[in-house]
Amino acid sequence: MKKIDTFSANVLIVDDQVLNVKLLEKILKQAGYQNVYSTTDSREAVPIYLKNDIDILLLDIRMPHMDGFDVMELLNETVPDDYLPILILTAELTSETRAKSLSTGAKDFLTKPFNQLEVLQRIHNILEVRLLHKELKNYNKTLESAVKKRTQELEKSRYEIIDRLGKAAEYKDNETGNHILRMSQYSRLLAKAAELPDEQCDLILLAAPMHDIGKIGIPDSVLLKPGKLDPDEWKIMQTHVEIGGELLSGNDEIPLMKMAKNIALTHHERWDGTGYPNGLAGEDIPLEGRICAISDVFDALTSERPYKDAWSAEKAMALIAEESGKHFDPNLASLFATIIDDVLAYKQLHQDSLEESSA
Repeated sequence: MKKIDTFSANVLIVDDQVLNVKLLEKILKQAGYQNVYSTTDSREAVPIYLKNDIDILLLDIRMPHMDGFDVMELLNETVPDDYLPILILTAELTSETRAKSLSTGAKDFLTKPFNQLEVLQRIHNILEVRLLHKELKNYNKTLESAVKKRTQELEKSRYEIIDRLGKAAEYKDNETGNHILRMSQYSRLLAKAAELPDEQCDLILLAAPMHDIGKIGIPDSVLLKPGKLDPDEWKIMQTHVEIGGELLSGNDEIPLMKMAKNIALTHHERWDGTGYPNGLAGEDIPLEGRICAISDVFDALTSERPYKDAWSAEKAMALIAEESGKHFDPNLASLFATIIDDVLAYKQLHQDSLEESSA
């Protein structure tokens, strides 16, 4: 996989305190960042953002003229379809500030006074997501003009991008590559049992690895927290489905990308309407989302992790049966029971290293 060049990204610092701006400029330039812009006048933020194709915005909240929330709202109006790469600078990270910032477009936070290592790591994390998004967006523009002439070549390239984004999610999350592989194959088996056309089954196989792509936009402090998440952190974690939808949006004319977006957005919806992000119920949930929900949960339950033991297949199937009509589509839950032998045979061939070492 080609390494992403974050050091040539365009960085914008917006803070009314000159000392904060100078400090961040020094940290970034010493680290090797080549294109750093700054302003102490928040009214200049959006014009600079647009003129210089900014890849990450380091934004103070408390400023005269326009505060950070005003700047984010203006950006949302000006570039409504973009993935806003905003890192909030704040001296007081209250739950109210965190919630309002996240709902307005922020992706992460930096608390003052700044820690050099933390500054560089958080900027790097956001830039990885931003630059992948830009690459995918630019790639889709190329597809529009070339698809009729180069269908086979472009199909291959689409799959490479899907694979690349899937690997990006694996690097960020605690899940393993074999989990992605297994749940994708289970989803294809379940789609086949539901008598979907072969083309749809193959699309589900290729799109399912994208189900948790949005986790690359979740702060490490939340995603990798060893203990239980508090309510505010859980709300942040839940935004991974919407982040995934954003990363995969704007490509509905491509069946694979449309399906990947639907799976990312809806694999945490529940049949009874108590899921997230939109509380969809029953057949209002796309079929591919319902299929991946069962496959994802089954593999997660039956897989060993450093923080939990693996459930037996019987115990996991008992839970799926119990949740039939509540969490899961009852028809798909019944069909999953009919393919369990194939599922377990595939699982046996693609175990995780943790499972292999304990066997």
